[in-house]
Amino acid sequence: MKGRVKVTIVGAGNVGASCAQRIAEKGYADVVLLDIIEGLPQGKALDIQQSANIIGFNSKITGTNNYETTAKSDVVIITSGVARKPGMSRDDLLITNQKIVSEVTRNIAKYSPNCVIIIATNPVDAMVYLALHESKFPRRRVLGLSGVLDGARLATFIAEELKVSVEDISPCVIGEHGKSMVVIPRLTTVKGTPITQLLPADKIAKLIDRTVNGGAEIVALLKTGSAFYAPSAALVEMAESVIKNKKRVLICAARVDGEYGIRDTVLGMPVKLSKNGIEQMVKLELTTEEKTALANSAKAVQELIQVMKLK
Repeated sequence: MKGRVKVTIVGAGNVGASCAQRIAEKGYADVVLLDIIEGLPQGKALDIQQSANIIGFNSKITGTNNYETTAKSDVVIITSGVARKPGMSRDDLLITNQKIVSEVTRNIAKYSPNCVIIIATNPVDAMVYLALHESKFPRRRVLGLSGVLDGARLATFIAEELKVSVEDISPCVIGEHGKSMVVIPRLTTVKGTPITQLLPADKIAKLIDRTVNGGAEIVALLKTGSAFYAPSAALVEMAESVIKNKKRVLICAARVDGEYGIRDTVLGMPVKLSKNGIEQMVKLELTTEEKTALANSAKAVQELIQVMKLK
């Protein structure tokens, strides 16, 4: 990417504003924060900008209600949509967020036709599929928040259980970002040692269950909102690998077209992220049982895709 990097964040709610703050404080990109509510993105952008002297960064933060301001963005993070309330699943948001993400994606594709799109809006796997459909971008340039967040949650719970540094844990969570996510304990390690050698099966099962319900646990505690600190951190890690051409292998929601015998859907998969987006899908050697779980995960996402009735 040449010159000053430009990142647009669509949606100035908690996730979007936290992303803007994290990227601004890192100092490697200018940020445009867009929202349909007049004054909201402008106010939050100004507030973040006024922390520059204290934190010590030179990023420019712009708040806007106008897509023209986002033109020629390198990376666009879409966080806009309705957040979950207690008792709601990610799937309950489908039709409402379909309308929002469709409109957002069409505008982004119009003003930033060469950007990489990263989606946080739930249900994220279906929303990535929708954004691919609306933008007509190649699959390498549209991805979503998935295993980076789910893995971080799992790592947190493992660290608490084993009393080890969370930094030494490498989690492996693939498939749907939802109830049918596939946690692979034998590929989840603490400094190279699988957790299957460190914890009994019943304890691992409890940690997996808590991970699967990690978002719902926070929604139930907050009562009037959903998670945003960890999701924004995960989104920024993904965006940074693109912006800095890091070639990190991260588990992201990506279109699957033949991998593991699965076609025409979106699932959390390990991918190499570079300046062009998804440079490579990294294949895991899965057991028969794991392949079956992944196929079931794919069916869950495909059911959501069918509900959207895309033409």
